[in-house]
Amino acid sequence: MFTGFFFELRKAGVPVSLNEYLTLMEAMKRGVADFRVEDFYYLSRACLVKDERNLDRFDRVFGQVFKGLEGAEGAGGDEIPVVDLPEEWLRKLAERFLTDEEKAQIQALGGWQKLMETLAERLAEQKGRHQGGSKWIGTAGTSPFGAYGYNPEGVRIGQKESRHRRAVKVWDKREFKNLDDQVEIGTRNIKVALRRLRKFARTGAASELDLPGTIRATASNAGWLDLKMVPERHNTVKVLLFLDIGGSMDDHIRLVEELFSAARGEFKHLEHFYFHNCVYESVWRDNKRRHDERTPTWDVLHTYPADYKLVFVGDAAMSPYEIAYAGGSVEHWNEEPGQVWLQRMLSVYSRAVWLNPTPESRWGYTESTRMLQRLLDGRMYPLTLQGLDAAMRELVR
Repeated sequence: MFTGFFFELRKAGVPVSLNEYLTLMEAMKRGVADFRVEDFYYLSRACLVKDERNLDRFDRVFGQVFKGLEGAEGAGGDEIPVVDLPEEWLRKLAERFLTDEEKAQIQALGGWQKLMETLAERLAEQKGRHQGGSKWIGTAGTSPFGAYGYNPEGVRIGQKESRHRRAVKVWDKREFKNLDDQVEIGTRNIKVALRRLRKFARTGAASELDLPGTIRATASNAGWLDLKMVPERHNTVKVLLFLDIGGSMDDHIRLVEELFSAARGEFKHLEHFYFHNCVYESVWRDNKRRHDERTPTWDVLHTYPADYKLVFVGDAAMSPYEIAYAGGSVEHWNEEPGQVWLQRMLSVYSRAVWLNPTPESRWGYTESTRMLQRLLDGRMYPLTLQGLDAAMRELVR
């Protein structure tokens, strides 16, 4: 099993050496990890991963190889060990799953302002935990506030991830992972489509052999070799890439990673930033430090000139309040609506497109998608090979 783990890590591109593997085996022999899977996870990660950029790939391989592995403590002979079920598991049993008919009977409170006013009242009045109701902040109910229930328009509190894509605000600490720019491309056609966005020029020091020039110079020099060098040709197109991360975009991580990896290999002048749902007053480069190291959007507008091509990647699925209202963001209080920041960016970068990984046939079901399409004057394209090709044609017009 451990040997298979080693080879799977190598196969996934984690540069683990035989010496590091033997270090892990020695640590296991000395009982450093004991018999808990969690201990073994941290031990193997410490021994085998040298660069934090490989942590995500390590986690994926670990989950694949050791999926379902249980700790050995407490087992003995044919006896069935006594297990203390975590409280979280028991609460999961009470999660509310409704039929489409039941969902249709549940009414929204009627707008952003009403929702926020009612939440303030509930916070002031509520004294304890509630479950299964339609009014209080709780779980497994139809109240607009809480977790693991259903409401057509509410505030998600204490739930790990989205289930119905209905929350207009999320009061949870959310952890996002950086996209892996070394993912192997599933199809080279993505790179072929990106190559439409090319404009070559010879820049830098003369470091590349000019074969035709060398032949002409040598012939003119009576056969004595006369080497001629020229600067290397580079794609001079400059791209600003803004990537929606987390939430409903978790469904599209693999596809977006393929695009990101292809773009990193194709464009020398590529700057990327992350955002969540809609661009506001700040963006970030590293999801692990997104709460501490953010870049003001004004700085982006003043740092990168107007000749950059602007590319947004996101599913455009969010509450319309996130685009149209101050305070509409699900994660923080935004002083200005998202559409104000989008319009500012579009006024600077005239060549801009939005790539949407959601099938185009579903766009009409989401009001926020239609709003973003209007803001970009229809320059939203599906993240398919045909859509990517059309987007690149739009950027080079």
